Amino acid sequence: VQLQASGGGLVQAGGSLRLSCAASGRTFFNYELGWFRQAPGKEREFVAAITWSSGSTYYAGSVKGRFTISRDNTKNTVYLQMASLKPEDTAVYYCAAKVSNLGAVDSAVRYAYWGQGTLVTVSS
Repeated sequence: VQLQASGGGLVQAGGSLRLSCAASGRTFFNYELGWFRQAPGKEREFVAAITWSSGSTYYAGSVKGRFTISRDNTKNTVYLQMASLKPEDTAVYYCAAKVSNLGAVDSAVRYAYWGQGTLVTVSS
Protein backbone atom coordinates (compact mmCIF):
# COMPACT_ATOMS: atom_id res chain seq x y z
CA VAL A 1 0.00 0.00 0.00
CA GLN A 2 1.26 3.43 -0.94
CA LEU A 3 -0.15 6.81 -0.03
CA GLN A 4 1.30 9.79 -1.82
CA ALA A 5 0.39 13.18 -0.36
CA SER A 6 0.86 16.37 -2.33
CA GLY A 7 -0.40 19.92 -2.65
CA GLY A 8 1.24 21.61 0.30
CA GLY A 9 2.79 25.04 0.06
CA LEU A 10 2.88 28.58 1.37
CA VAL A 11 -0.37 30.52 1.55
CA GLN A 12 -1.50 33.70 3.25
CA ALA A 13 -3.98 33.65 6.08
CA GLY A 14 -7.50 33.51 4.73
CA GLY A 15 -6.38 31.68 1.62
CA SER A 16 -7.14 28.21 0.33
CA LEU A 17 -5.19 25.11 -0.57
CA ARG A 18 -6.10 21.62 -1.74
CA LEU A 19 -4.17 18.58 -0.65
CA SER A 20 -4.29 15.30 -2.53
CA CYS A 21 -3.57 11.77 -1.38
CA ALA A 22 -3.13 9.22 -4.15
CA ALA A 23 -3.70 5.71 -2.83
CA SER A 24 -2.45 2.55 -4.51
CA GLY A 25 -1.62 -1.07 -3.81
CA ARG A 26 -5.06 -2.36 -2.91
CA THR A 27 -8.73 -1.56 -3.06
CA PHE A 28 -9.85 0.79 -0.33
CA PHE A 29 -13.54 -0.02 -0.30
CA ASN A 30 -13.37 -1.28 3.29
CA TYR A 31 -11.09 1.47 4.48
CA GLU A 32 -11.24 4.91 5.95
CA LEU A 33 -8.80 7.50 4.68
CA GLY A 34 -7.80 10.26 7.02
CA TRP A 35 -5.72 13.39 7.25
CA PHE A 36 -3.59 14.19 10.27
CA ARG A 37 -1.23 17.07 10.88
CA GLN A 38 1.74 17.76 13.05
CA ALA A 39 3.00 21.22 13.88
CA PRO A 40 6.53 21.83 15.17
CA GLY A 41 6.81 20.81 18.79
CA LYS A 42 3.29 19.41 18.90
CA GLU A 43 1.73 15.99 18.72
CA ARG A 44 0.14 14.66 15.60
CA GLU A 45 -3.56 15.49 15.54
CA PHE A 46 -6.57 14.34 13.60
CA VAL A 47 -7.93 16.65 10.92
CA ALA A 48 -10.52 14.78 8.87
CA ALA A 49 -11.47 11.35 7.59
CA ILE A 50 -13.75 9.76 5.04
CA THR A 51 -15.22 6.30 4.82
CA TRP A 52 -14.41 5.13 1.33
CA SER A 53 -17.50 2.99 0.79
CA SER A 54 -20.17 5.37 2.07
CA GLY A 55 -18.50 8.74 1.75
CA SER A 56 -19.25 9.56 5.37
CA THR A 57 -17.01 12.34 6.63
CA TYR A 58 -15.56 13.28 10.01
CA TYR A 59 -13.83 16.47 11.10
CA ALA A 60 -11.90 17.85 14.01
CA GLY A 61 -13.68 20.74 15.65
CA SER A 62 -10.87 23.12 14.78
CA VAL A 63 -11.36 22.66 11.03
CA LYS A 64 -15.07 21.94 10.74
CA GLY A 65 -16.69 24.40 8.38
CA ARG A 66 -13.35 25.37 6.82
CA PHE A 67 -11.98 22.07 5.52
CA THR A 68 -13.70 19.55 3.27
CA ILE A 69 -12.57 15.99 2.69
CA SER A 70 -13.68 14.13 -0.42
CA ARG A 71 -12.69 11.19 -2.57
CA ASP A 72 -12.54 10.33 -6.24
CA ASN A 73 -13.14 6.64 -6.73
CA THR A 74 -11.95 6.69 -10.32
CA LYS A 75 -8.59 8.13 -9.34
CA ASN A 76 -8.25 6.38 -5.96
CA THR A 77 -7.52 9.79 -4.51
CA VAL A 78 -8.64 11.61 -1.39
CA TYR A 79 -8.66 15.40 -1.24
CA LEU A 80 -8.57 17.88 1.58
CA GLN A 81 -9.87 21.25 0.50
CA MET A 82 -8.75 23.84 3.02
CA ALA A 83 -10.26 27.31 3.14
CA SER A 84 -10.04 30.30 5.48
CA LEU A 85 -6.61 29.10 6.49
CA LYS A 86 -5.09 30.38 9.71
CA PRO A 87 -1.46 30.52 10.86
CA GLU A 88 -2.29 27.81 13.38
CA ASP A 89 -3.05 25.46 10.48
CA THR A 90 0.66 25.44 9.69
CA ALA A 91 1.87 21.85 9.92
CA VAL A 92 3.01 18.82 8.01
CA TYR A 93 -0.12 17.09 6.77
CA TYR A 94 -0.21 13.33 6.48
CA CYS A 95 -2.73 11.07 4.84
CA ALA A 96 -3.35 7.66 6.32
CA ALA A 97 -5.54 4.60 5.86
CA LYS A 98 -7.25 2.27 8.32
CA VAL A 99 -9.69 -0.57 8.06
CA SER A 100 -13.24 0.68 8.49
CA ASN A 101 -14.86 0.11 11.87
CA LEU A 102 -11.52 -0.80 13.40
CA GLY A 103 -11.31 1.82 16.09
CA ALA A 104 -12.07 5.50 16.08
CA VAL A 105 -11.39 7.50 12.94
CA ASP A 106 -9.56 10.16 14.93
CA SER A 107 -7.13 7.72 16.55
CA ALA A 108 -3.78 7.77 14.77
CA VAL A 109 -2.73 4.42 16.20
CA ARG A 110 -5.57 2.73 14.28
CA TYR A 111 -4.12 3.74 10.94
CA ALA A 112 -1.86 1.10 9.44
CA TYR A 113 -0.69 3.00 6.39
CA TRP A 114 0.78 6.48 6.19
CA GLY A 115 1.93 8.79 3.46
CA GLN A 116 5.10 10.86 3.60
CA GLY A 117 3.54 14.19 4.55
CA THR A 118 3.26 17.53 2.81
CA LEU A 119 4.08 20.87 4.43
CA VAL A 120 1.46 23.59 4.69
CA THR A 121 2.64 27.01 5.83
CA VAL A 122 0.13 29.77 6.49
CA SER A 123 1.60 33.23 6.85
CA SER A 124 -0.10 35.96 8.85
